[in-house]
Amino acid sequence: MTHHPPATARVLLASALSVTGLLTTAACSVEEPRPRWFSASAPASAASPAAEQPAGSGAALTEAQAQAALITEADLGEPWGPTRGARTWRDGLLKATTEKRDCQRLLDALYAEDLFGSPKGPHAVAALDDADTDAQLRYQVAAHPPADVDRALDWLKSLPGKCGQFMAATTRGGIQAVEVSGMPLPPVGDSRQALRVTLAGETEEGELTYLTMDLAAARVGEEAITVTNAGLDEVHAEVTQQTVKLGVRRLTDLREQGRAQI
Repeated sequence: MTHHPPATARVLLASALSVTGLLTTAACSVEEPRPRWFSASAPASAASPAAEQPAGSGAALTEAQAQAALITEADLGEPWGPTRGARTWRDGLLKATTEKRDCQRLLDALYAEDLFGSPKGPHAVAALDDADTDAQLRYQVAAHPPADVDRALDWLKSLPGKCGQFMAATTRGGIQAVEVSGMPLPPVGDSRQALRVTLAGETEEGELTYLTMDLAAARVGEEAITVTNAGLDEVHAEVTQQTVKLGVRRLTDLREQGRAQI
């Protein structure tokens, strides 16, 4: 089924086509791939609440506790189930480049699903698929220095201003119109932030397609949870938000149990 673009996506796509046309006709233009489009969906508009001050850490989780802190298909319910593997749009769309430094860093983080760098302690990951919309959710729990996490969350908060709209070239020669907007999260954890990123393009056959990707993270003491929720069809923001809320609650309970056992 063809999904029609929102007005903002249509404007960006038209702009991209105009820019591409100029590049191909200018005698001294920088080498640029010819347009061959790919994907995106409607942006979220609300800004994320400001991060709260850290509430104090405590002992880090064990490997077993990190695994126990993961969100499962039982938590989300139908139509969510175990993943069937990485989606083809990961390499086709997220493996892309732009001249804007912060925007490139964002694309790299989305592709690698790595916001905070190498964990400094226990690390656990779960991946789930939505059988109805073919969306894919990835949930991570990892130990990181609180100051590093909060700096990364502050950087996320700045991106709607720095990278609200930009163009990116995929490694397969396509051009994408990218929009970045803030997403509200429940007031949970010591600090938190979320974005909705949409990538609009066109297939070789001329069909408009869209990739929507939510990126959300929250810190609880010395652990951070990261959620990506993405797909070429409808991606429900409330799934991302409730996953963060449930994940923070579970992580907090595990940390309290760990302190009680000391």
